[in-house]
Amino acid sequence: MPITGRDWEILIVRSREETRVGKAFARTVGSYQVFHDGTAVAQLSGTIVERQGPGDNTGTGVSKHRRVAAGTYELHTHDGASNEKYKTIGFTSSARVHAIPRPALRLEPTGARSGILIHPANGYLESIGCLNPASALGGPDDNLQWSDSRSRVIAIIDDLKAFLGRDFPSSNNRKIPRCQCVIDGEP
Repeated sequence: MPITGRDWEILIVRSREETRVGKAFARTVGSYQVFHDGTAVAQLSGTIVERQGPGDNTGTGVSKHRRVAAGTYELHTHDGASNEKYKTIGFTSSARVHAIPRPALRLEPTGARSGILIHPANGYLESIGCLNPASALGGPDDNLQWSDSRSRVIAIIDDLKAFLGRDFPSSNNRKIPRCQCVIDGEP
């Protein structure tokens, strides 16, 4: 599933599933790369982690806590309910793990799934259907590090804002123009 080579794109390529001893579920590990008009942005790449497969955007995917289906998605700014843990505009400046709201972008449309986000994580996995950026992980015993994951999400948001300039939405829960997320692979 190739990128278009136009505008701002983030490509996620899934490569493996792994399960830590003592965990009831697997995690999917892949890579991400941001592109500007088809050119890779070197400092905006890394590992990405999400729940086990298969990809499923139906009600079954919700009930079985599966990863989102491979495909091409719009990106939106995000702000859920008033007690929401994640926001694109207005996330906390605190780097503490439990400080909210945390930085995030939302994928749409995702069928029966709602709140599919790119957001930071800590530990084995912090997600039901969401995507958590990280540094390289050597295997199921490696943890995502909060400060690294958080800085990666903020770097993605900041790059998207810089690329779009005044076209970046000024409020949350808006479609972000001229960008997309491409998810490839079903390991």
